[in-house]
Amino acid sequence: MAPKVATKSSDPSILETLTIHSNVNPSDTVSLADGILELNYIESIMNDTIKVNLSFVDTGASINDKTVMEGLPLVGQEKVVLKFRDNNKNVLGDKPELVLYVNKITPGLDKAQKSIVGLELVSKEYILNEKIRITKRMDGKLSDHIRTILTSQDYLKTEKKVDIEDTINNFNFFGNNKKSLYTINWLSKKGVSAKSQKLGTSAGYFFYETSEGFFFKSIDSLLDQEPKTKMIYNETPDTRGSNIPEGYDQKILRFQKSNAVNVQEKLKMGSYSNRVVLFDPFTCFYEVKTNDTDRTQDSLKKGGKELSLSDSRNKEFDIPGNNKEFSRTQYFLLDKGTAPTGNADQQIEKSGEENFEYGQIANQSMMRYNQLYAMRASITIAGNFSLHAGDAIFIDSPGLQKKNTSDVDRRDGGLYIITDICHKIDGTGTYTQCNLARDSFGRKPITR
Repeated sequence: MAPKVATKSSDPSILETLTIHSNVNPSDTVSLADGILELNYIESIMNDTIKVNLSFVDTGASINDKTVMEGLPLVGQEKVVLKFRDNNKNVLGDKPELVLYVNKITPGLDKAQKSIVGLELVSKEYILNEKIRITKRMDGKLSDHIRTILTSQDYLKTEKKVDIEDTINNFNFFGNNKKSLYTINWLSKKGVSAKSQKLGTSAGYFFYETSEGFFFKSIDSLLDQEPKTKMIYNETPDTRGSNIPEGYDQKILRFQKSNAVNVQEKLKMGSYSNRVVLFDPFTCFYEVKTNDTDRTQDSLKKGGKELSLSDSRNKEFDIPGNNKEFSRTQYFLLDKGTAPTGNADQQIEKSGEENFEYGQIANQSMMRYNQLYAMRASITIAGNFSLHAGDAIFIDSPGLQKKNTSDVDRRDGGLYIITDICHKIDGTGTYTQCNLARDSFGRKPITR
């Protein structure tokens, strides 16, 4: 079990290192740790890289009686080394080292002999992405392409940890001078996890970065995780973790559920039912592929017990005939003969084979992305730097039953995926804010 964490963090965390290096002379450095007013460290499964926003006091005595802006000078792309820990000894920027670069500079309010400066820090790969493009053809397994783009000397050549979940499907394509990270995200929608061993049942990946490295993970693998921690939200007073109920690691300070439902938007997006029309430009024939949540329930509800609409929908709106049950239709050209594998003779023989199975993958991938956000919530807890985007956590909150208020909420409680996380440090304390999501309602038990 993880160490118990206090309800509140009255003291700010320790900024052990926040050092900025000059572009002109890298050995010239200045520490900003003592002048930080606010720091927000951000990870998201929807973002390619880490981002940090901070503001600091820039005085006239920072560097040889000059401000940081003038004395360093601060112009952009400066290397920044960060290391900070929460009040429970969890460290960000230790192993591995956290190195970011200045992307934006926002001068703020100027006063006598001091100024407030805002900085946006990003990963090295974020900046390199603007310069490095995919120009060559790539053949083979889709997950191998992701690894090549990240680690190859021809592309981003990252030295960070790379955790890539293998895909079962191959995909050949031409780079067409697209940016590296754009290409990775484009490929993510086409991947099917090798764990499923079946096309069309586990499509859709997320690509993202945490302080531990880069990750390429399927939606299903995120929802199949064991929870990293177990939390509870209740009204019981607590003093630095001394009153956390048995079996829980941490109390939630703020818990906001997003129970909003917009049926029209879901229907427009094809979350419940959709079809794909595939047109072959060589034969002028077309094929219709259909999919809906009734046929794919097992693959669409990993986090809970019930789908948002499929399990309890109003049958009045089930209209048979004329394909009226499908709320969204997508049209694709069949990908045949564009990039067959092999030499010239082999390419001629395989020119009639599909390079990418839109009917099997694209249809299910779209539903899977939309369904992941079927249930959402946001929480604020005492600073906990051990948590990252993509982690699974387990939440309990009291139910609203009239007879027994000690019962937990069986519908909204349970396993969630951290989609976005922000570690916030300021003069009042250290807090962690998380956006959470899962693909279905109902509380599934955990083995721990």
